[in-house]
Amino acid sequence: MNYELMVIFTPVLSEEDYKAAQKKFADLIKENGGDVTHENPWGLKSLAYPIQKKTTGMYLVLEYSAPSDLNEKLKIQLNRDENVLRHMITALDKYAVQYNGRKRHGVNADSKTVEA
Repeated sequence: MNYELMVIFTPVLSEEDYKAAQKKFADLIKENGGDVTHENPWGLKSLAYPIQKKTTGMYLVLEYSAPSDLNEKLKIQLNRDENVLRHMITALDKYAVQYNGRKRHGVNADSKTVEA
């Protein structure tokens, strides 16, 4: 199955800690039989509403394929990590995977054919 994980880390992380946190969750996926297909660190973004009295957060989006039992292990680690403000795991169908691939390669994600 293909999944997308979005994590919002606390904004007080240093650049090194942010990179270490990204690596930690990417490695966790790989160690448990998953494969990270795309990593997209968004960096510092404003939040729509305060979380734990913070108005900004460090975002990370990981696209990966993995057996479904991996998500439970991943959720446990995300809940244990005090640097994680929020997280969300979304299952992607084959159309979402194709859409994300086209979007990454700069092709207009909505169009099916290219006009001459």
